[in-house]
Amino acid sequence: MEKLLVISLLLILNSVATSQPVTDPVAFLRCLERQPTDPASPNSAVAYIPTNSSFTTVLRNRIPNLRFDKPTTPKPLAIVAAATWTHIQAALGCARELSLQVRIRSGGHDFEGLSYTSTVPFFVLDMFSFRTVDVNLTDGTAWVDAGVTTGELYYRIAEKSNVLGFPAGLCTTLGVGGHFSGGGYGTMMRKYGLSVDNVVGSGIVDSNGNIFTDRVSMGEDRFWAIRGGGAASFGVVLGYKIRLVPVPEKVTVFNVRRTVAEGGVDLIMKWQSFAHSTDRNLFVRLTLTLVNGTKPGEKMALASFIGMYLGGSDKTFNVMNRDFPELKLKRTDCTEMRWIESVVFWAGYPIGTPISVLLNRTVTTKAFHKRKSDYVKRPISRTGLGLILKKLVEVENVRMFFNPYGGRMGEIPSSRTPFPHRAGNLYKIEYLVSWSEAGEDVEKNQLARAREMYEFMSPYVSKNPREAFFNYRDLDIGSSVNSTYEEGKVYGVKYFKDNFERLVDIKTLIDAENFWKNEQGIPVRR
Repeated sequence: MEKLLVISLLLILNSVATSQPVTDPVAFLRCLERQPTDPASPNSAVAYIPTNSSFTTVLRNRIPNLRFDKPTTPKPLAIVAAATWTHIQAALGCARELSLQVRIRSGGHDFEGLSYTSTVPFFVLDMFSFRTVDVNLTDGTAWVDAGVTTGELYYRIAEKSNVLGFPAGLCTTLGVGGHFSGGGYGTMMRKYGLSVDNVVGSGIVDSNGNIFTDRVSMGEDRFWAIRGGGAASFGVVLGYKIRLVPVPEKVTVFNVRRTVAEGGVDLIMKWQSFAHSTDRNLFVRLTLTLVNGTKPGEKMALASFIGMYLGGSDKTFNVMNRDFPELKLKRTDCTEMRWIESVVFWAGYPIGTPISVLLNRTVTTKAFHKRKSDYVKRPISRTGLGLILKKLVEVENVRMFFNPYGGRMGEIPSSRTPFPHRAGNLYKIEYLVSWSEAGEDVEKNQLARAREMYEFMSPYVSKNPREAFFNYRDLDIGSSVNSTYEEGKVYGVKYFKDNFERLVDIKTLIDAENFWKNEQGIPVRR
């Protein structure tokens, strides 16, 4: 994958693409059989259609959000579980021949289900069989296939080294293909930046089946675009070459909780000035949830300060008491562990859980979810914070996660990658509503809660545009029905700010026909 070459294999199309999509799954299988194939792994052998007994299992295994796993959810014509480059090329050939839309899935964590649903006839190109992780200790890099999960990546790195890691997501079932292509953040971003800030190479297949195996062959514009601009608008990413980062032999984690009644408001106020400006080896996330109050039926906000320091507990204790003494962190609050063990901690497992849990590829406990995001550039006043906490109690069931920026995040130019949210941001907010009860009325109610809290936050967050994180895809901020530039700009400037125009230019240059499209894709310039 690292050699400077381009393998250009032109797809053999046996008929002119139809003007209307073909919706017969059997016709799709026959099309695959007509494409060039590897005798050792026939194209049709990796295809699942609705009449196949494994179709539903393969489809549902990587649908973690039950909002998009309902009987009414549009289903694909087929799933192509590609295991070779030839399988991908064959699938794309049939997409053209049968006028079908392609949805690319690596882990299935697209928050709006766009990697496996569509309102037009489509099939899913599932990348979960692309699972190679090749760690090179000599030059401190690794090649990671698009279908690898973040948990698998962390585990394979730790197999080779106790002092190397990688800055990526907290959830360990995320597929690398989608996670990296949207930016990818984690607990080491204040020290090393985002995942895409540490990507040094990639491989991609274009709509004609041409395979580019490195950044030189694909060109710097395309390479720039797929590091934060959403790779699904530009092709099928095969994988990424990443630069590993140094981690100490021991890191320290802690989780300190305080309710509003225990001085939580004062601590949140202090966190706003501390978290983005402290030692960049320290990452302290703030979460706001609801707990029972002191009176029957009463609810109050609970602030949790969950942190990790890249170093031992003594240093952690000293830095926290210097920069955030109000929290009154105790040595007994701190736990030293290996970096790979901290990955398990951040994923929500109890301390001491074996690291082999990182090899679990699918979400075991599923629920209905809605997520939204915001960026904060100025500290929220005490008055404002009081109103927010009151509103949180009022709407119920909305959790808020505050992730601090600063450090390395503030040093990287906003145009270095498509991800623009750099200097000037104090922290990012994630809003999460989760529920377990099915039903249309229940879903409407829960979505309304998320939207109500989001609207209430308008005075306190970024403006013109109200910025959003692309990895937290949110169709509420705009969607494309006709794939026009005007539609795309509505959400595009929120995700990418000034970088949106460069993404459009690159898209127009390499995919003028807009073969790669979805409800929040990068449009072409007409």
